[in-house]
Amino acid sequence: MTTTNAGIPAESDENSLTVGPDGPILLQDHYLIEKMAQFNRERVPERVVHAKGSGAYGHFTVTNDVSQFTKADLFQPGRTTQMLARFSTVAGEMGSPDTWRDPRGFALKFYTEHGNYDLVGNNTPVFFVRDTIKFQDFIRSQKRHPRTGLRSHDMQWDFWTLSPESAHQVTWLMGDRGIPKTYRHMNGYGSHTYMWINGGGEKFWVKYHFKTDQGIDFLTQDEADELAGTDADKHRRDLYESIEAGNPPSWTLKVQIMPFADAPDYRFNPFDLTKVWPHSDYPLIEVGRMVLDENPEDYFVHIEQAAFEPSNLVPGIGPSPDKMLLGRLFSYPDTHRYRIGPNYAQLPPNRPHVPVHSYAKDGPMRYEPARVGAVYAPNSYGGPAADPSAYPPPSWETEGELVREAYTKHREDDDWGQPGTMVREVLDDAARERLVANVAGHLADGVSPPVLQRAFEYWRNVDKRLGERIEAKFNGAA
Repeated sequence: MTTTNAGIPAESDENSLTVGPDGPILLQDHYLIEKMAQFNRERVPERVVHAKGSGAYGHFTVTNDVSQFTKADLFQPGRTTQMLARFSTVAGEMGSPDTWRDPRGFALKFYTEHGNYDLVGNNTPVFFVRDTIKFQDFIRSQKRHPRTGLRSHDMQWDFWTLSPESAHQVTWLMGDRGIPKTYRHMNGYGSHTYMWINGGGEKFWVKYHFKTDQGIDFLTQDEADELAGTDADKHRRDLYESIEAGNPPSWTLKVQIMPFADAPDYRFNPFDLTKVWPHSDYPLIEVGRMVLDENPEDYFVHIEQAAFEPSNLVPGIGPSPDKMLLGRLFSYPDTHRYRIGPNYAQLPPNRPHVPVHSYAKDGPMRYEPARVGAVYAPNSYGGPAADPSAYPPPSWETEGELVREAYTKHREDDDWGQPGTMVREVLDDAARERLVANVAGHLADGVSPPVLQRAFEYWRNVDKRLGERIEAKFNGAA
């Protein structure tokens, strides 16, 4: 039997209450009013970034002992932790195609014994900028032009060529991994540098690598363009159907560990989000396996309202001096408060699986009371008290005047070295050829002459021969 939102039996879903069959609709038909008012309000604002995505529930199981590096509950030997994952494109709107050339978000929420731990990354180990103050400008350059309402390659290349630190990420973006075949066929990276703290208080720097067990695979530009017109929800559909068919995707987590004392004298700044740590310096260490095996019962409730935030750091895990990460510690929870309200943590996908003892209270849509004995701290009525012993002393030591400067220079800090190495030593001939074609094709779509010349120089800085090939391809000589 149909009911109202208050559980009262509904009289009809077919006919409004009127004065006679042909008379006016009556305001007293409260069920009709409820249906219309609910419909008018059933959308929340879409995410400014990562609007289009998909997700599923699953679990993470530890397969190797890394307790010498971290005391975090979810990484202890033999532990299995329930979790939620959301994958997404970055620049497109809610209805945009899954197969646009774009980085992919890789956001994970672990429901640990010490509360929620969120790891919010991408399918690339680096990013376009290294300072959070540039993030808003970067995103606006990837969105729609304010005058035309259209995506603008000219805006993109204008920003990229004026921001040389973008070269490493743009090389990833324009290469094969710029369009993964499915969400199941891409890696995920924490991207940032984080801190791990073990049971003895010893600190380490760590980078996360979730390696797809399905194998890396990609779409060519032509394949992606065709799918954008024939199946815009290809990646969302694939993830859902693979789980429904009993073929759950999985990823193996591996980490790179840097001793805490290595950072100040490392050859480039290890907290720079535009850089990777070479595996020859810090090899991958296996941690465990992530399996996604449960589709949500309602997409809006569990995925659209999912709120991931890097500030959810459990004991044993902390931030680093990564300026992008430090900005995100504020930005993510703030955008959730705007988008889905101040009590977003009480929604099903965001609710921890352990009791909450918080002094937070009231606000729109709050339905769990603050069961803490008092509404303030300190108090003498049995309210909870904070536990400083769960966390180490200040995460890192620094000194100096307040400045607005780039990171402290290390001997190999430059913007072109790592993307150049990627082009020359990581990509094979076929991948380099596709990179040339992808960049030339992208530049051919509305990029203005001054920006175009900067783009050719940009790629010559990455690799002289590659830049010459891109310019020749653009001019139709290759």
